[in-house]
Amino acid sequence: MDKALQTMIDNMPEKTGRSLNEWKSILSKKSFPKHTEAVNFLKKEHGVTHGFANTIVTLSKEEENSPDDLVANQYLNKENLIPVYEKLLAIIRSFGDDVTIVPKKTSVSMIRKRQFALIKPATKSRIDLGLKIKDKPTGGRLEASGPFGSMCTHRVQITQEKEVDEQVKEWLKEAYDRSV
Repeated sequence: MDKALQTMIDNMPEKTGRSLNEWKSILSKKSFPKHTEAVNFLKKEHGVTHGFANTIVTLSKEEENSPDDLVANQYLNKENLIPVYEKLLAIIRSFGDDVTIVPKKTSVSMIRKRQFALIKPATKSRIDLGLKIKDKPTGGRLEASGPFGSMCTHRVQITQEKEVDEQVKEWLKEAYDRSV
C-alpha cells in the first residue's frame, strides 16, 4: 500500500471520528448506486471532508482488489502505456510525501488536501492525464477537461513516454501547489 494512503488510513480515527473498518460497516448498511452518492452521504451526514470521504468509499467498494490489482487491471492489454504511467507517478512522488495515491477501478487519483490529478488509461494507446488548475486557460496540449467533467479542469492526452516532458511536469506541479 502507498505510504501516504496508509498514513491517511492511520489518521482516519482522529480526523473523522471513526476507523476505516467502522466507516466500511456504516456504508455496508446503505445502498448507493453511485460513488458520488456515498461520498456526499459521508460529507453531509457525518461531516467527513471530501478527501477522506472519497478514500473511504473507494476502499469500501474495492476491498476485494488490492491497489496493485486495480492498476494491473487498468493496464491489461494496454501494457505499452505502463512506462507513461510510471513516469507520471515518479514525477508526482517527487513533489513530496503528502500525496495520497488512490487507485480506483478505471483511474488513479492523486490527492493532497484534495484531488489535483487523475491518470486514466483512456484507450489502448492513450493515457488521459486530468489536472485541476482552476482559472488556467486552455491551449495546445492543455485541453478542457472533456470526459473528466468537474473532477478535473484540464486534460492532457499522452500516447508516449517522451510526451511526459517539462511542460507536463510544470502543469502537474502547478496542480499540486494549488491543492492545499
